[in-house]
Amino acid sequence: MQVRDASLMMQPPADSRLAIIIVTYNSATVLPGLLDSLPAGLEGVKPFETIVVDNDSHDHSVDVALAHPIRPRVIRMGRNAGYAAAINAGAATDSPDAHLLILNPDVRLHPGVASLLVDRLTDSSVGVAVPRILAEGGTTRWSIRREPSIVTAWADAILGGTLAARIGTGEMVRDPAVYNREGLIDWATGAILAVSARVRGIVGDWDESFFLYMEEVDYMRRVRECGYSVVYVPQAQAMHIGGEYRENPLLYALLSANRIRYHRRHHGPISTAALRLSIILGEGIRALRDRADPVRAPHRVGCGGDRRAVGGDRWRNALGDGISKRVVTGLGRHGSAWGICRALRLGRDALLRCTLGKRWSGKCQNRDGNEHPCFHGFPSPVLPNDRCRQAGGQVTN
Repeated sequence: MQVRDASLMMQPPADSRLAIIIVTYNSATVLPGLLDSLPAGLEGVKPFETIVVDNDSHDHSVDVALAHPIRPRVIRMGRNAGYAAAINAGAATDSPDAHLLILNPDVRLHPGVASLLVDRLTDSSVGVAVPRILAEGGTTRWSIRREPSIVTAWADAILGGTLAARIGTGEMVRDPAVYNREGLIDWATGAILAVSARVRGIVGDWDESFFLYMEEVDYMRRVRECGYSVVYVPQAQAMHIGGEYRENPLLYALLSANRIRYHRRHHGPISTAALRLSIILGEGIRALRDRADPVRAPHRVGCGGDRRAVGGDRWRNALGDGISKRVVTGLGRHGSAWGICRALRLGRDALLRCTLGKRWSGKCQNRDGNEHPCFHGFPSPVLPNDRCRQAGGQVTN
Protein backbone atom coordinates (compact mmCIF):
# COMPACT_ATOMS: atom_id res chain seq x y z
CA MET A 1 0.00 0.00 0.00
CA GLN A 2 1.30 3.41 -0.93
CA VAL A 3 1.99 6.06 1.71
CA ARG A 4 0.37 9.41 1.22
CA ASP A 5 2.49 12.52 1.04
CA ALA A 6 1.71 14.86 3.95
CA SER A 7 0.96 17.71 1.57
CA LEU A 8 -1.86 15.68 0.03
CA MET A 9 -3.64 15.25 3.37
CA MET A 10 -4.64 18.92 3.56
CA GLN A 11 -8.35 19.57 3.77
CA PRO A 12 -10.02 20.76 0.54
CA PRO A 13 -11.31 24.32 0.55
CA ALA A 14 -14.24 24.84 2.92
CA ASP A 15 -16.45 25.89 0.02
CA SER A 16 -15.71 22.79 -2.08
CA ARG A 17 -18.59 22.37 -4.47
CA LEU A 18 -20.36 19.12 -5.22
CA ALA A 19 -20.75 17.88 -8.78
CA ILE A 20 -23.58 15.37 -9.19
CA ILE A 21 -22.88 13.10 -12.17
CA ILE A 22 -25.73 10.99 -13.53
CA VAL A 23 -24.93 8.55 -16.34
CA THR A 24 -27.86 7.70 -18.61
CA TYR A 25 -28.42 5.17 -21.37
CA ASN A 26 -32.03 4.69 -22.47
CA SER A 27 -33.06 5.86 -19.01
CA ALA A 28 -36.11 7.97 -19.81
CA THR A 29 -38.46 5.86 -17.70
CA VAL A 30 -36.37 6.01 -14.50
CA LEU A 31 -34.57 9.35 -14.74
CA PRO A 32 -37.51 11.57 -13.66
CA GLY A 33 -37.75 9.80 -10.31
CA LEU A 34 -34.10 10.47 -9.57
CA LEU A 35 -34.28 14.11 -10.62
CA ASP A 36 -37.40 14.57 -8.49
CA SER A 37 -35.53 13.23 -5.44
CA LEU A 38 -32.51 15.53 -5.80
CA PRO A 39 -33.82 18.61 -3.95
CA ALA A 40 -34.50 16.64 -0.75
CA GLY A 41 -31.40 14.47 -1.17
CA LEU A 42 -29.16 17.54 -1.53
CA GLU A 43 -30.52 19.39 1.50
CA GLY A 44 -27.72 21.25 3.25
CA VAL A 45 -25.27 20.99 0.33
CA LYS A 46 -24.14 24.17 -1.44
CA PRO A 47 -22.87 24.95 -3.98
CA PHE A 48 -23.58 22.08 -6.34
CA GLU A 49 -24.20 21.36 -10.01
CA THR A 50 -26.11 18.50 -11.58
CA ILE A 51 -24.64 16.98 -14.73
CA VAL A 52 -26.39 14.35 -16.84
CA VAL A 53 -24.02 12.49 -19.16
CA ASP A 54 -25.91 10.62 -21.85
CA ASN A 55 -24.38 7.63 -23.65
CA ASP A 56 -26.21 8.14 -26.96
CA SER A 57 -29.62 7.02 -25.70
CA HIS A 58 -32.17 6.01 -28.32
CA ASP A 59 -35.11 7.06 -26.17
CA HIS A 60 -35.96 10.49 -24.76
CA SER A 61 -33.47 10.54 -21.88
CA VAL A 62 -31.89 13.82 -22.99
CA ASP A 63 -35.28 15.49 -23.50
CA VAL A 64 -36.41 14.34 -20.06
CA ALA A 65 -33.30 15.83 -18.46
CA LEU A 66 -33.56 19.14 -20.31
CA ALA A 67 -37.24 19.55 -19.49
CA HIS A 68 -36.94 18.84 -15.77
CA PRO A 69 -37.35 21.81 -13.38
CA ILE A 70 -33.93 21.34 -11.77
CA ARG A 71 -32.35 22.14 -15.17
CA PRO A 72 -29.30 19.84 -15.14
CA ARG A 73 -26.45 20.45 -17.52
CA VAL A 74 -26.51 17.73 -20.20
CA ILE A 75 -23.45 16.28 -21.92
CA ARG A 76 -24.10 14.20 -25.04
CA MET A 77 -21.38 11.60 -25.53
CA GLY A 78 -22.47 10.88 -29.12
CA ARG A 79 -21.80 7.17 -28.63
CA ASN A 80 -22.28 4.52 -26.00
CA ALA A 81 -18.89 5.14 -24.41
CA GLY A 82 -19.51 3.15 -21.24
CA TYR A 83 -20.10 4.02 -17.62
CA ALA A 84 -16.53 4.96 -16.67
CA ALA A 85 -16.02 7.12 -19.77
CA ALA A 86 -19.22 9.02 -19.00
CA ILE A 87 -18.09 9.66 -15.42
CA ASN A 88 -14.74 10.94 -16.67
CA ALA A 89 -16.41 13.19 -19.22
CA GLY A 90 -18.70 14.71 -16.61
CA ALA A 91 -15.93 15.17 -14.05
CA ALA A 92 -13.65 16.84 -16.60
CA THR A 93 -16.16 19.65 -17.14
CA ASP A 94 -16.28 20.65 -13.48
CA SER A 95 -13.73 22.08 -11.06
CA PRO A 96 -10.96 19.71 -9.92
CA ASP A 97 -11.70 20.96 -6.38
CA ALA A 98 -15.24 19.60 -6.49
CA HIS A 99 -16.36 16.47 -4.70
CA LEU A 100 -18.28 14.04 -6.94
CA LEU A 101 -21.59 12.34 -6.22
CA ILE A 102 -21.99 9.61 -8.85
CA LEU A 103 -25.50 8.28 -9.37
CA ASN A 104 -27.25 5.63 -11.42
CA PRO A 105 -30.46 6.99 -12.99
CA ASP A 106 -32.56 4.37 -11.16
CA VAL A 107 -31.51 5.67 -7.74
CA ARG A 108 -33.86 7.62 -5.47
CA LEU A 109 -32.19 9.81 -2.85
CA HIS A 110 -33.54 9.97 0.68
CA PRO A 111 -33.51 13.38 2.42
CA GLY A 112 -30.07 14.61 3.45
CA VAL A 113 -28.11 11.71 2.00
CA ALA A 114 -25.65 13.90 0.09
CA SER A 115 -24.83 16.05 3.15
CA LEU A 116 -24.05 12.97 5.24
CA LEU A 117 -21.72 11.58 2.57
CA VAL A 118 -19.96 14.91 1.94
CA ASP A 119 -19.42 15.35 5.70
CA ARG A 120 -17.42 12.10 5.74
CA LEU A 121 -15.29 13.36 2.86
CA THR A 122 -14.00 16.18 5.06
CA ASP A 123 -11.96 13.53 6.91
CA SER A 124 -8.54 13.65 5.26
CA SER A 125 -8.26 9.85 5.39
CA VAL A 126 -11.51 9.20 3.49
CA GLY A 127 -11.50 8.89 -0.28
CA VAL A 128 -14.94 7.43 -1.01
CA ALA A 129 -18.15 7.37 1.02
CA VAL A 130 -21.10 5.10 0.23
CA PRO A 131 -24.60 4.99 1.75
CA ARG A 132 -26.97 2.28 2.85
CA ILE A 133 -28.81 1.15 -0.30
CA LEU A 134 -32.43 0.11 0.03
CA ALA A 135 -34.63 -2.03 -2.20
CA GLU A 136 -37.98 -0.73 -3.41
CA GLY A 137 -39.69 -2.38 -0.45
CA GLY A 138 -37.44 -0.60 2.03
CA THR A 139 -35.23 -3.53 2.98
CA THR A 140 -31.45 -3.13 3.01
CA ARG A 141 -29.69 -4.34 -0.12
CA TRP A 142 -26.52 -6.35 0.47
CA SER A 143 -24.33 -3.80 -1.31
CA ILE A 144 -21.03 -4.21 0.58
CA ARG A 145 -18.42 -6.48 -0.98
CA ARG A 146 -15.11 -8.08 -0.15
CA GLU A 147 -12.19 -7.69 -2.52
CA PRO A 148 -12.61 -10.38 -5.23
CA SER A 149 -10.28 -13.33 -4.78
CA ILE A 150 -9.94 -17.00 -5.67
CA VAL A 151 -11.38 -17.90 -2.26
CA THR A 152 -14.51 -15.79 -2.71
CA ALA A 153 -14.93 -16.93 -6.33
CA TRP A 154 -14.81 -20.62 -5.50
CA ALA A 155 -16.99 -20.19 -2.41
CA ASP A 156 -19.62 -18.45 -4.53
CA ALA A 157 -19.31 -21.10 -7.24
CA ILE A 158 -19.64 -24.17 -5.03
CA LEU A 159 -21.91 -22.89 -2.27
CA GLY A 160 -23.83 -20.28 -4.23
CA GLY A 161 -23.63 -16.58 -3.54
CA THR A 162 -26.35 -16.54 -0.87
CA LEU A 163 -24.95 -19.36 1.28
CA ALA A 164 -21.34 -18.18 0.85
CA ALA A 165 -22.38 -14.71 1.97
CA ARG A 166 -24.18 -16.05 5.02
CA ILE A 167 -21.16 -17.97 6.27
CA GLY A 168 -18.77 -15.14 5.43
CA THR A 169 -16.69 -16.71 2.65
CA GLY A 170 -18.21 -15.14 -0.46
CA GLU A 171 -17.68 -11.78 -2.08
CA MET A 172 -20.97 -10.37 -0.82
CA VAL A 173 -21.13 -9.24 2.81
CA ARG A 174 -24.42 -10.27 4.39
CA ASP A 175 -23.83 -9.74 8.11
CA PRO A 176 -26.65 -7.41 9.32
CA ALA A 177 -24.37 -6.00 12.01
CA VAL A 178 -22.01 -4.65 9.33
CA TYR A 179 -24.87 -2.75 7.69
CA ASN A 180 -25.92 -1.14 10.97
CA ARG A 181 -22.64 0.54 11.82
CA GLU A 182 -20.31 2.92 10.06
CA GLY A 183 -16.99 1.42 9.06
CA LEU A 184 -14.28 0.82 6.50
CA ILE A 185 -15.04 -1.57 3.62
CA ASP A 186 -13.27 -2.92 0.54
CA TRP A 187 -15.89 -1.72 -1.92
CA ALA A 188 -19.60 -1.39 -2.51
CA THR A 189 -21.81 -1.50 -5.57
CA GLY A 190 -21.45 1.73 -7.51
CA ALA A 191 -25.08 2.87 -7.85
CA ILE A 192 -24.31 5.83 -5.60
CA LEU A 193 -20.97 6.91 -4.19
CA ALA A 194 -19.24 10.13 -3.20
CA VAL A 195 -15.61 10.76 -4.19
CA SER A 196 -13.50 13.37 -2.42
CA ALA A 197 -11.85 16.18 -4.37
CA ARG A 198 -8.41 15.29 -3.01
CA VAL A 199 -8.68 11.68 -4.20
CA ARG A 200 -9.74 12.71 -7.70
CA GLY A 201 -6.38 14.36 -8.29
CA ILE A 202 -4.38 11.47 -6.83
CA VAL A 203 -6.18 8.38 -8.12
CA GLY A 204 -6.97 9.83 -11.54
CA ASP A 205 -9.69 8.91 -14.01
CA TRP A 206 -11.90 5.87 -13.95
CA ASP A 207 -10.63 3.01 -16.11
CA GLU A 208 -12.67 3.12 -19.31
CA SER A 209 -11.53 -0.31 -20.50
CA PHE A 210 -14.18 -1.98 -18.30
CA PHE A 211 -17.03 -0.27 -20.20
CA LEU A 212 -19.67 -1.51 -17.73
CA TYR A 213 -19.33 -3.44 -14.43
CA MET A 214 -16.20 -3.81 -12.26
CA GLU A 215 -15.11 -0.23 -12.91
CA GLU A 216 -16.10 0.71 -9.36
CA VAL A 217 -14.17 -2.27 -7.96
CA ASP A 218 -11.08 -1.12 -9.82
CA TYR A 219 -11.49 2.51 -8.75
CA MET A 220 -12.01 1.73 -5.07
CA ARG A 221 -9.03 -0.62 -5.08
CA ARG A 222 -6.90 2.22 -6.44
CA VAL A 223 -8.28 4.51 -3.73
CA ARG A 224 -7.21 2.03 -1.06
CA GLU A 225 -3.81 1.50 -2.69
CA CYS A 226 -3.22 5.25 -2.43
CA GLY A 227 -3.76 4.99 1.31
CA TYR A 228 -7.30 6.34 1.53
CA SER A 229 -10.38 4.68 2.97
CA VAL A 230 -13.71 3.60 1.53
CA VAL A 231 -16.31 4.32 4.22
CA TYR A 232 -19.81 2.93 4.58
CA VAL A 233 -22.26 5.46 6.10
CA PRO A 234 -25.51 3.70 7.14
CA GLN A 235 -27.25 6.92 8.20
CA ALA A 236 -27.14 8.06 4.56
CA GLN A 237 -29.76 6.18 2.58
CA ALA A 238 -30.88 5.83 -1.02
CA MET A 239 -33.18 3.45 -2.87
CA HIS A 240 -31.90 1.58 -5.94
CA ILE A 241 -34.11 -0.28 -8.37
CA GLY A 242 -31.27 -1.94 -10.32
CA GLY A 243 -30.60 -5.60 -10.97
CA GLU A 244 -30.87 -5.78 -14.79
CA TYR A 245 -27.87 -8.07 -15.08
CA ARG A 246 -29.67 -10.76 -13.09
CA GLU A 247 -32.33 -11.09 -15.78
CA ASN A 248 -30.28 -10.17 -18.87
CA PRO A 249 -27.89 -12.90 -20.02
CA LEU A 250 -25.84 -10.44 -22.05
CA LEU A 251 -25.22 -8.09 -19.13
CA TYR A 252 -24.39 -11.00 -16.87
CA ALA A 253 -21.94 -12.23 -19.47
CA LEU A 254 -20.28 -8.81 -19.50
CA LEU A 255 -20.04 -8.86 -15.71
CA SER A 256 -18.38 -12.29 -15.84
CA ALA A 257 -15.98 -11.18 -18.55
CA ASN A 258 -14.95 -8.12 -16.56
CA ARG A 259 -14.43 -10.18 -13.43
CA ILE A 260 -11.85 -12.15 -15.38
CA ARG A 261 -10.33 -8.98 -16.84
CA TYR A 262 -10.02 -7.41 -13.36
CA HIS A 263 -8.47 -10.52 -11.81
CA ARG A 264 -6.00 -10.92 -14.65
CA ARG A 265 -4.83 -7.34 -14.12
CA HIS A 266 -3.81 -8.02 -10.53
CA HIS A 267 -2.88 -11.72 -10.56
CA GLY A 268 -0.96 -14.23 -12.64
CA PRO A 269 -2.19 -16.54 -15.42
CA ILE A 270 -2.62 -19.58 -13.18
CA SER A 271 -4.76 -17.67 -10.71
CA THR A 272 -6.78 -16.18 -13.57
CA ALA A 273 -7.37 -19.65 -15.06
CA ALA A 274 -8.57 -20.84 -11.64
CA LEU A 275 -10.99 -17.92 -11.47
CA ARG A 276 -12.30 -18.64 -14.97
CA LEU A 277 -12.85 -22.28 -14.05
CA SER A 278 -14.73 -21.26 -10.90
CA ILE A 279 -17.10 -19.12 -13.00
CA ILE A 280 -17.67 -21.97 -15.44
CA LEU A 281 -18.23 -24.47 -12.63
CA GLY A 282 -20.57 -22.20 -10.73
CA GLU A 283 -22.74 -21.46 -13.76
CA GLY A 284 -22.67 -25.13 -14.73
CA ILE A 285 -23.99 -26.14 -11.31
CA ARG A 286 -26.78 -23.61 -11.65
CA ALA A 287 -27.52 -24.75 -15.19
CA LEU A 288 -28.00 -28.33 -14.02
CA ARG A 289 -30.15 -27.12 -11.13
CA ASP A 290 -32.30 -25.06 -13.49
CA ARG A 291 -32.75 -27.98 -15.87
CA ALA A 292 -33.77 -30.22 -12.99
CA ASP A 293 -36.35 -27.69 -11.79
CA PRO A 294 -37.30 -25.36 -14.68
CA VAL A 295 -40.23 -23.89 -12.75
CA ARG A 296 -37.84 -22.34 -10.23
CA ALA A 297 -35.40 -21.23 -12.91
CA PRO A 298 -35.58 -17.50 -13.67
CA HIS A 299 -37.14 -16.63 -17.02
CA ARG A 300 -34.33 -15.34 -19.16
CA VAL A 301 -34.97 -12.87 -21.92
CA GLY A 302 -32.26 -12.80 -24.52
CA CYS A 303 -30.33 -15.29 -26.58
CA GLY A 304 -32.28 -18.52 -26.51
CA GLY A 305 -34.42 -16.96 -23.82
CA ASP A 306 -37.15 -19.49 -23.10
CA ARG A 307 -37.12 -21.73 -20.05
CA ARG A 308 -35.92 -24.72 -22.02
CA ALA A 309 -32.77 -22.86 -22.97
CA VAL A 310 -31.95 -21.57 -19.52
CA GLY A 311 -29.14 -24.06 -18.97
CA GLY A 312 -27.51 -23.09 -22.23
CA ASP A 313 -27.90 -19.43 -21.31
CA ARG A 314 -26.08 -19.97 -18.06
CA TRP A 315 -23.16 -21.56 -19.87
CA ARG A 316 -23.22 -18.73 -22.38
CA ASN A 317 -23.17 -16.27 -19.49
CA ALA A 318 -20.22 -17.97 -17.84
CA LEU A 319 -18.24 -17.84 -21.06
CA GLY A 320 -19.73 -14.64 -22.31
CA ASP A 321 -16.44 -12.92 -23.15
CA GLY A 322 -16.53 -15.02 -26.29
CA ILE A 323 -18.05 -18.43 -26.89
CA SER A 324 -19.25 -20.15 -30.01
CA LYS A 325 -22.58 -21.95 -30.35
CA ARG A 326 -20.65 -25.21 -30.62
CA VAL A 327 -19.07 -24.73 -27.19
CA VAL A 328 -22.37 -23.63 -25.66
CA THR A 329 -23.88 -26.90 -26.85
CA GLY A 330 -20.96 -28.94 -25.56
CA LEU A 331 -21.05 -27.31 -22.13
CA GLY A 332 -24.77 -26.74 -21.69
CA ARG A 333 -25.94 -30.20 -22.75
CA HIS A 334 -23.08 -32.41 -21.77
CA GLY A 335 -20.68 -30.46 -19.56
CA SER A 336 -17.90 -32.28 -21.39
CA ALA A 337 -14.25 -32.03 -20.46
CA TRP A 338 -13.54 -31.02 -24.05
CA GLY A 339 -16.02 -28.18 -23.76
CA ILE A 340 -14.47 -26.88 -20.54
CA CYS A 341 -10.93 -27.05 -21.94
CA ARG A 342 -12.09 -25.36 -25.11
CA ALA A 343 -13.83 -22.67 -23.07
CA LEU A 344 -10.72 -22.02 -21.00
CA ARG A 345 -8.77 -21.39 -24.20
CA LEU A 346 -11.32 -18.86 -25.38
CA GLY A 347 -10.06 -15.43 -24.51
CA ARG A 348 -11.55 -12.07 -25.23
CA ASP A 349 -13.57 -12.17 -28.43
CA ALA A 350 -17.16 -11.57 -29.51
CA LEU A 351 -18.73 -9.92 -26.49
CA LEU A 352 -15.90 -7.60 -25.53
CA ARG A 353 -15.14 -6.68 -29.12
CA CYS A 354 -18.75 -5.81 -29.69
CA THR A 355 -19.09 -3.96 -26.39
CA LEU A 356 -15.94 -1.95 -26.91
CA GLY A 357 -17.02 -0.97 -30.40
CA LYS A 358 -14.50 -3.12 -32.27
CA ARG A 359 -15.22 -5.29 -35.29
CA TRP A 360 -17.55 -8.16 -34.50
CA SER A 361 -18.97 -10.71 -36.87
CA GLY A 362 -21.22 -12.55 -34.45
CA LYS A 363 -25.00 -12.74 -34.36
CA CYS A 364 -27.38 -13.38 -31.52
CA GLN A 365 -30.74 -15.07 -31.69
CA ASN A 366 -33.64 -13.40 -29.93
CA ARG A 367 -36.88 -14.89 -28.70
CA ASP A 368 -38.70 -14.71 -32.04
CA GLY A 369 -35.96 -16.74 -33.74
CA ASN A 370 -34.44 -13.89 -35.75
CA GLU A 371 -30.85 -12.86 -35.55
CA HIS A 372 -29.14 -9.50 -35.63
CA PRO A 373 -25.72 -8.09 -34.87
CA CYS A 374 -24.76 -5.49 -32.31
CA PHE A 375 -25.17 -1.83 -33.13
CA HIS A 376 -23.88 1.50 -31.82
CA GLY A 377 -21.12 -0.25 -29.90
CA PHE A 378 -23.38 -2.36 -27.71
CA PRO A 379 -25.05 -5.68 -28.47
CA SER A 380 -28.82 -5.75 -28.12
CA PRO A 381 -30.13 -9.29 -28.62
CA VAL A 382 -33.33 -8.59 -26.66
CA LEU A 383 -34.61 -5.80 -28.91
CA PRO A 384 -37.51 -6.65 -31.22
CA ASN A 385 -36.44 -6.33 -34.82
CA ASP A 386 -38.46 -3.17 -35.52
CA ARG A 387 -36.82 -1.36 -32.60
CA CYS A 388 -33.45 -2.63 -33.76
CA ARG A 389 -34.03 -1.04 -37.16
CA GLN A 390 -35.19 2.21 -35.59
CA ALA A 391 -32.03 2.36 -33.53
CA GLY A 392 -29.86 1.89 -36.60
CA GLY A 393 -29.26 -1.85 -36.44
CA GLN A 394 -29.36 -4.10 -39.47
CA VAL A 395 -31.45 -7.20 -38.98
CA THR A 396 -30.27 -10.38 -40.67
CA ASN A 397 -32.53 -13.43 -40.94
